[in-house]
Amino acid sequence: MSIWGKIIGGTAGFALGGPLGALLGLAVGSAVDVGIGKIDEDPEKTRHITFTIGVIALSAKMAKADGKVTREEVDAFKQVFQVPASEMVNVGRVFDVARQHTAGFDAYARQIANLMTGNRGVLADLLEGLFFIAKADGHVHPNEVNFIRAVANIFGYSKQEIDQLVYRHAGADQNCPYAVLGVEPAISSDALRKRYRNLVRENHPDRMIAQGVPSDLIAVATRRAAEINVAYDEILARRVS
Repeated sequence: MSIWGKIIGGTAGFALGGPLGALLGLAVGSAVDVGIGKIDEDPEKTRHITFTIGVIALSAKMAKADGKVTREEVDAFKQVFQVPASEMVNVGRVFDVARQHTAGFDAYARQIANLMTGNRGVLADLLEGLFFIAKADGHVHPNEVNFIRAVANIFGYSKQEIDQLVYRHAGADQNCPYAVLGVEPAISSDALRKRYRNLVRENHPDRMIAQGVPSDLIAVATRRAAEINVAYDEILARRVS
């Protein structure tokens, strides 16, 4: 069963703690503080559900960062995180509450960061998904960039890593193969090869699965891996032509 399928009624919300548990409680019409902190019988299931709610919450907050949520952004969210039609009502309810609720995105981001300590691949895929949503309406608004920068900082990314991430998605030419790999055109062949191999290893779908990444995020890693391979091949072709 997809992880989205586990968001059923209020039962999941009662098992979650922190701001994400409160968000789900609001979404299902329950009191914010009901059952907060209660331990679920299946800690791994609770972890996955918490992360899923976090994905919805951050996506909603990011989509609203430029002042409005467009149909393109909502459709991009559905595409990136592969929400089954049967679960659209549940997911949509959480999405709507998250974008309207006054709770800050930083609380959601911190809970996700704590939840995924030592699993940077998942956090990287989430940031990729946020940028995909940001670009859905044809451009990346400065407020959306600032939002993702703040989230990445909470996730433990260094300033240099954040700058590379932003450059790759919102740089001069987002389709430039060097931007896709997050490197400068003057990079040496050896450094380029090392960067490529590291990116392939970090984003390989099999590695994501082995680390217990929710299956819904594997699509993000798969798309990112394909982009990396195409960009690397294009750079090699340019250098021998």
